[in-house]
Amino acid sequence: MTSLVLTLGAPLQAWGSTSRFTTRATDDAPTRSGIVGLLAAAQGRRRTDSLEEYVDLQFGVRIDQPGQLLRDFQTARTLDGKDSMPLSYRYYRADARYLAVVAGPDELLESLADALRRPVFPLYLGRRSCPPAEPLIPQLVGSTVGEALRDEPWRAAAWWRRRCGAEPPMLEFRADKGVVPELVVDGETVQRDDPVSFDPEHRQYGWRTVELGRVPVPGIGSTPPTSGLGHDAFSAV
Repeated sequence: MTSLVLTLGAPLQAWGSTSRFTTRATDDAPTRSGIVGLLAAAQGRRRTDSLEEYVDLQFGVRIDQPGQLLRDFQTARTLDGKDSMPLSYRYYRADARYLAVVAGPDELLESLADALRRPVFPLYLGRRSCPPAEPLIPQLVGSTVGEALRDEPWRAAAWWRRRCGAEPPMLEFRADKGVVPELVVDGETVQRDDPVSFDPEHRQYGWRTVELGRVPVPGIGSTPPTSGLGHDAFSAV
């Protein structure tokens, strides 16, 4: 089986599956709906377009650098300044890095990889205010979702690796139910995170079962895939 692997890193990310009204939460890892939205934007799909092509994709994510939870209190007024908008709390994951894995038909994955390298629409990591800080480095690998989550090099930044020391912690993963038979699953949860339609007039999400577990850090001492960016803002930390 072929899988498409992505590196998701940014100062801020927000992957909400339970946001309501004035509280915009974030999960601790990218959601299926968020990744499907990312792929659809790269291919130039409109919000009203069908998502049928993505239905059978298998999805998993590994938390290579958990970062920390950040809360932002926001206020807003109308353009004429006369009325105040509702006060809101927005939550983000700061300085996190993830390995996202998508498996499916080879032809579809190849087209997705090409689209991610030359996206039609701007790409965001959950919310419009969270652009990637570096290229996503889309790569096609000859692995299942479980094998990729277990074997792909650690994506943590160099400064995070130094902070972890010689014995880094186990890496948590999240995956669609039944797609990671190679891994030990510690439990499962249910999320309303399976996108049916992104149409602003009628957004629809189905329920999906997510398996949770941990894997050892693969390839200790290996260098993570390079994005081609030479600047590391944390090199002096």
